[in-house]
Amino acid sequence: MPADVEVTPEQRIAEARPLLPRPFAAVTGWAALRWLGSAWLDGSGRRPDEELDVQLVTGGLHARPQQGFAISEERLSWTDLIDVDGLRITRPVRSVCFLMRYAAGVREAVRALDLAAYNDLVSIAEVRKYADGLGGWTGMPQLRAALELADENAWSPREVDLRLIWELDAGLPRPLCNVPIFDLRGNLIGAPDVLDLEAGVVGEYDGALHLEGAQRTRDVRREALFRGHGLEYVTMLSSDLPDPSGVVGRILAAHRRASRHDKGERTWTVQPPAWWTPTLTVDQRRALTTSQRERFLSIRRRAA
Repeated sequence: MPADVEVTPEQRIAEARPLLPRPFAAVTGWAALRWLGSAWLDGSGRRPDEELDVQLVTGGLHARPQQGFAISEERLSWTDLIDVDGLRITRPVRSVCFLMRYAAGVREAVRALDLAAYNDLVSIAEVRKYADGLGGWTGMPQLRAALELADENAWSPREVDLRLIWELDAGLPRPLCNVPIFDLRGNLIGAPDVLDLEAGVVGEYDGALHLEGAQRTRDVRREALFRGHGLEYVTMLSSDLPDPSGVVGRILAAHRRASRHDKGERTWTVQPPAWWTPTLTVDQRRALTTSQRERFLSIRRRAA
């Protein structure tokens, strides 16, 4: 390619086209999901400088290895293949299952499913149904374990991390993701990254974009609003990710404080008013009209 061509995820994916043995091979995994519009699955690794290979599956056909591409010869079905904008890819449920089966661990597999669900490319039920037909394929124990931890309403990769730390490291019941909280008159208080409904504890992730300027002002006001309604509040920072013990301690401390609150005096609820349109699941979001999606889901882009 010319030196002045920007190497975007889409450009990297498009360059797979001449590598695919014809006619029975396809782009799969994160690259197929990105080609379909995934906002978060862009080929970035955990490290800032890490770039994941574009994943190809050939159904037993041989393809010449090349740097930047990972080739799997595992079997394929014609029903798993679709053509989108001139590129053959595996359909979303097959792509997600591939990504989950070959992920570096269960948490990475959960992230793959959660982030595909963000754009409504797959639902948990669809992945579960497809996985039932895969039998003993490579990585199936990991896929099944991840299915039990997945959620369809995570708004960013770090929210997935926070939820898994909450449940797996802190050992607490699974929190709800981005569930809207209302006051007792039906006014929206906010939709925190995670909410422990029983305990009354809110958890939020604050990355670098949250540390200054207008965003920081909004975050401070938001925290004050939650606390003003008696919700305990915990913040996870990017510095917590290499060693989550610090944020685990803060989560547990918040739960101890919350245990002293009288639940009968709560001034908040997750029961929405009659006029509210729910968008917590893939099925609910798929049922929205185009104008409703723009109106009701734009908050997810701003929150991320």
